[in-house]
This record gives sequence, structure tokens and C-alpha cells, in this order.
Amino acid sequence: MTPDTTARTLTLTLPHLDVAALAWGPPDGRLALCLHGFPDSAWGWRAMAPLLAEQGLRVVAPFSRGYAPTGPAPDGDYHIGALMYDALAVYRALGAPDDAVLIGHDWGAFTTSAIAAHPDSPFAEHITMAVPPVGAINRSRGALSRQLRMAPRQLRNSWYILFFQLPGLPERLLTRIIPRLWRDWGPPGYATDAELDDALAALPSPAHRRAAVGYYRAMLRPSRPGARYADLHSYRFAVPRVPILHLQGAADGAMVADYAESVTDVLPVGSRVQMLPTAGHFLQIEEPRAAAEAVLRYLGDRRGAR
Repeated sequence: MTPDTTARTLTLTLPHLDVAALAWGPPDGRLALCLHGFPDSAWGWRAMAPLLAEQGLRVVAPFSRGYAPTGPAPDGDYHIGALMYDALAVYRALGAPDDAVLIGHDWGAFTTSAIAAHPDSPFAEHITMAVPPVGAINRSRGALSRQLRMAPRQLRNSWYILFFQLPGLPERLLTRIIPRLWRDWGPPGYATDAELDDALAALPSPAHRRAAVGYYRAMLRPSRPGARYADLHSYRFAVPRVPILHLQGAADGAMVADYAESVTDVLPVGSRVQMLPTAGHFLQIEEPRAAAEAVLRYLGDRRGAR
């Protein structure tokens, strides 16, 4: 069967923010909430989402705060706690089903890992892509020589994070930086120009570009999230309390893939780490079928184990 690739558009009026989203699959299907990262948009799920929807999942991919058509955050807060708050509010707006699946890529993975660490996560399953749980990385006990070997490579890959701390300049240059990151983070040979165009289109104004950079400033600068986000934010780098599936591209030019392998023994029993050997950072774009099959297999195994 050829999956229906047509996305429906949604506008979710949350108490604190209006969120635009894309949806695929049956409205009564099991909810799979898919969170994108940087530089990306909800359209980055357009190849993988129909493959999940074909198997009966209701896939909803919101445009994160600051990514058009969702506007910049009215409160200007881009801490991970705020991203968690948004994801939970979207989940409630979609009916709060008790069997929902949370899937996050890049910043969405930060969000998903943190929600998996929170004792009151309402999601039945948690799946991260491209960025392993930071808390698990910090607790991993790989050989010191291996850790030292990875660190310089990761620092070199993460140059843009330090650059984004400069005032004003990063947002002015962002439309030139994103194509470079896109090229550096993925393996050659993949036709991803449409998704790159979508990523750029999601940051159409100085305010949107300032928001995208603001995620990185909130992560590194000494600042506190708003009071409504504070409890959630305290779990931002904690180790997940529940099993997760983590998918990693072996050719990822943003995150050194070895970090994913190092967390296997730290994650809760029932977790799984799977490497996609030919994928880079954007697994759902470069290898959507392999990523979808890994997700569906994990969900099937978890259901069978209950």
C-alpha cells in the first residue's frame, strides 16, 4: 500500500500560545506526537509520518515556539522547560490519550528525554532521535581514552552553539549558516533541498530567527525559566525514568555517534539504542523508512512485552 502523504493543518489554541501543526493518519489512531529541532520544521516529518500513519498512528507534528507558522513565544522563554510545557499542552489539546507516543528529534529529543525523566510523564512511550539523553551521557562510564577522543570532535561540531551566544550577529547571518550546517550534518547524496527550504521558511522574520537562536542562549546563559516552567525545567538533563528508544545516524555531523552507544547501560531496562548506518543528523529525512521501521518495531515489541 502506498502511504497517503497528504498532511492536514491544525491550529491549536493553547492557554499560553497558539501552535500550528501538521497531522497525518486516522483521527482516532494512536497518537504519535513528533517534535522537530533546529534547523528544521514540522515539515521535516513529511516523509516518515505517512509511514507511521499507514500503520494506524495519528501523527501530529507541531511547529515549535518561534518556528512559523507558530509565532515567537509571547514570554520570550526558550528554556527546555518551556518546550516541555508546550509539548504537554499540545498533548492535552489533542485529548490526552493514555497510550500516546512522544518522538523527538534534536531539540525535540532534548524535550522528549526530559519528559521521560519527569515522574509524571503522561506518555506511554518515549523515542529520541539524533541527541541521546544528556543525563545518560553524563553518567556513562566509557573508557577515559574513548571519552577524550570524542570530546574534541564534539567541540568542533558544536562551534555554532558558541557562535550563537554573540549578540545580534547570529540571527542576521542565520540564513547563511543554516545551509552550511545542513550540508555538514548530513551524509552526501541525499535529496533534502525541499526540507532545507522548509527549514528556512520557518524562520521568515528577525523575530523568528532570534527565537531559534534563543534556544541555544537559554541553554548556556545563566538565566531562569518562567515560574510555570520551573519544575519541568529541573528535569532537563536528568536520566530518563522509563524505557526509551534512541535512534542515531552513524554519519551524524552534529552529534558524535559514539555518544549514543555509550548510554546503553545507563538507560532504564527495556531501553534500546539503534544506529542507522547510512543516516546523518536528520534521520527522519534521510532514512525515513528505516527510522519508521525501527519505531514501529520498538512499539510492537513493547506492546508484546506487556
